[in-house]
Amino acid sequence: MTTALILIDLMPRIVALPVAPHSGEEVLARCRRLAEVFRANQRPVVAVRVERPNTSEQPPGSDFVDGLVRPGDIVIVKRTVGAFHDTDLHDRLRERDVDTVVLAGLVTTMGVESTARAASDHGYDVEFVADAMSGFTADEHDFTVERIFPRFGAVNNSAAYT
Repeated sequence: MTTALILIDLMPRIVALPVAPHSGEEVLARCRRLAEVFRANQRPVVAVRVERPNTSEQPPGSDFVDGLVRPGDIVIVKRTVGAFHDTDLHDRLRERDVDTVVLAGLVTTMGVESTARAASDHGYDVEFVADAMSGFTADEHDFTVERIFPRFGAVNNSAAYT
């Protein structure tokens, strides 16, 4: 079995949001380092982005940030808050014998938390990289990281993986 890194919504328009306690650019830099470590160890990297449903054109900045996705990465386009609903993420992880997912990205209480809850429902062990995600406010991020995420899995910082 193996561990996969899932990076949530690292898109220019979301990285640019005023998030806290870490800026979008700080989160992005840590996620890039995590991805390099996972790739170097032949572990799957999943890049997830959102598209608004029922619209012919997505807002500017809706693709991944430049250079995030590399050949061999799993790319998931979601149309809901979480990355599992109505996507093939579960199948693609199972194909690679993934039993543990490490979550990072934006925003803590939205895409990250929703994906974590679904991952737990699907039977994955879940880990969180607290300094490689951020919330709409520092208070909501801190509360979720300290009080909610430990109920679903281990909470670490990026130094634990690099």
